Amino acid sequence: MPELKGIPVVVAGPSAAGSTGPRPASGQKYVTPQGFTAIRDGIKATASAEPLVVGRKPPWLRAPMPAGARFESVKRTVREHRLATVCEEAKCPNIGECWNAGTATIMLMGAVCTRACRFCSVDTGNPRGWLDAEEPANVANTVALMGLKYVVLTSVNRDDLPDGGAAHYAACVRAIKERSPATAVEALTPDFQGVEADVATVVDSGLEVFAQNVETVERLTHPVRDPRAGYDRTIDVLAFAKRHRPAVLTKTSLMLGLGETDDEVVECMRDLREAQVDILTLGQYLRPTANHLPVARFVTPEQFAHLREVALGLGFLECVSGPMVRSSYRAERALERNNAGLG
Repeated sequence: MPELKGIPVVVAGPSAAGSTGPRPASGQKYVTPQGFTAIRDGIKATASAEPLVVGRKPPWLRAPMPAGARFESVKRTVREHRLATVCEEAKCPNIGECWNAGTATIMLMGAVCTRACRFCSVDTGNPRGWLDAEEPANVANTVALMGLKYVVLTSVNRDDLPDGGAAHYAACVRAIKERSPATAVEALTPDFQGVEADVATVVDSGLEVFAQNVETVERLTHPVRDPRAGYDRTIDVLAFAKRHRPAVLTKTSLMLGLGETDDEVVECMRDLREAQVDILTLGQYLRPTANHLPVARFVTPEQFAHLREVALGLGFLECVSGPMVRSSYRAERALERNNAGLG
């Protein structure tokens, strides 16, 4: 893929989803190729779900349809390497922009998450210990093939594994570093149930950036996030990672538009800075299906710009902030001090 050489790509591993049979409807159960049951898009369908209204987004949230030569090139690479992309699984609105720039977000440890957060459209189920033993080598080979300078690894939650998948995660980072020692690695990880030894396993693997998303303000943590996730737990994980290895940058993300107030966002920023979190991203929550939480408000670009200035004033090294921003958006540009090139 000559056109991808040197372009940062967000990489992870093979999909646990994707059957040769008919694609299940959103909210329906299906059986994965590995033989366990999962729910399409993460949340069960219910008769009481508020209908998904199409066409009511403000103009600044209109993304172009994905197309173009580079988009097709990245798509082919993803298919050839049996990779599950967050771009597709989480219905990211930036898929066209990012893939045409040679950037893709791909998950480790499959495409089925053990948790069911009410904002997220990744499939939910219990993989019952399934892992692809070839994934570390496969990921490292992909990174080397593309000649990447910066890679973000993300994953589903794997509460079915004794260490939450920490050892597997670390093995993927080490495999990349062995094949491509000059490649910088960012890991957007699960919370590993707050077990510090498991967090340390990943932080010690040779990465440059450790990320764990707080997702929303403290008041809205539940019902927005799965009951097994927690506001304090995420902040404690980030604080431990910084204490354990101060040279590693720490990063987190907030979705806006779920019913939070600006004051609550600023209070969350203060909590994160107290934990010495270095980088923050702020983006608009968009409802992926009728079974997920509705959007409470659309935050304007001007409000995002203001919140970025507040964050920088509180001491974050950078705050990438805008309606279409997601946690891995332009990750390799986060320290350019220019809002990752956004207007």
